[in-house]
Amino acid sequence: MTRMQEMSLDYHFIVEQEVGSSTYAFFGFNGTAGVWRISALNEAGGWKDRTTVEDMDLAVRASLKGWKFVYVGNLKVKNELPSTFKAYRYQQHRWSCGPANLFKKMAIEIIRNRKVSLWKKFYVIYSFFFVRKIVAHIVTFVFYCVVLPTTVFVPEVQVPKWGAVYIPSIITLLNAVGTPRSLHLVMFWILFENVMSLHRTKATFIGLLEAGRVNEWVVTEKLGDALKAKSGAKASKRTHIRMGERLHLLELGVGAYLFFCGCYDMGFGKN
Repeated sequence: MTRMQEMSLDYHFIVEQEVGSSTYAFFGFNGTAGVWRISALNEAGGWKDRTTVEDMDLAVRASLKGWKFVYVGNLKVKNELPSTFKAYRYQQHRWSCGPANLFKKMAIEIIRNRKVSLWKKFYVIYSFFFVRKIVAHIVTFVFYCVVLPTTVFVPEVQVPKWGAVYIPSIITLLNAVGTPRSLHLVMFWILFENVMSLHRTKATFIGLLEAGRVNEWVVTEKLGDALKAKSGAKASKRTHIRMGERLHLLELGVGAYLFFCGCYDMGFGKN
């Protein structure tokens, strides 16, 4: 699970943040090893709790005020990752719901802003928000986990190989190239990301529609050095997981559907 998260986070830092810094001087500040000027905080309006991604909210507002961001890649610090699937699910819900909700609240404000260039507005709205925070999650789940499997029941529908195989393969390799030592795990990473796309898609719609869990904040549970410092009794109590929490019904339901599609294709399919 650590290696799966490493592949996703390496793309986030190496591509999204470093490229955003070097080309448009903007990237989504995520609270890890970041240094702010107090004047930038004050001019941007300070921290706000209107979404669950208050760090990204602040970064967008500071960028609209004309502040530029610098990514320092040679500075490395230790960080801790979620060590259970449940904790990772909660984290990904917040990271998908929050940006979608922030996009809904700030899209018009970004368009009307006069302090930044048209290209920067286009980058923030289209590339940063629309493609990476909304379309990527929805397409991954709907296309790969719903549309493609369902085509085995409708032989009249033909998905071209460039759309079903070649382009997705290129996108996957470009996402994984930032972590060359884990390229042999890329198939497991694809399956892992497809599972997470189910939760990210649901969270994205919750953020866009401002539905029930839009402002849900669950602190990401991490079981590293902080836990070791606590007493043994508390540690054993926190790491105990009930059987009910191990049954992920949504994943099992989608998995059963995919398994059925695969069996049907093996028996009756022609592609």
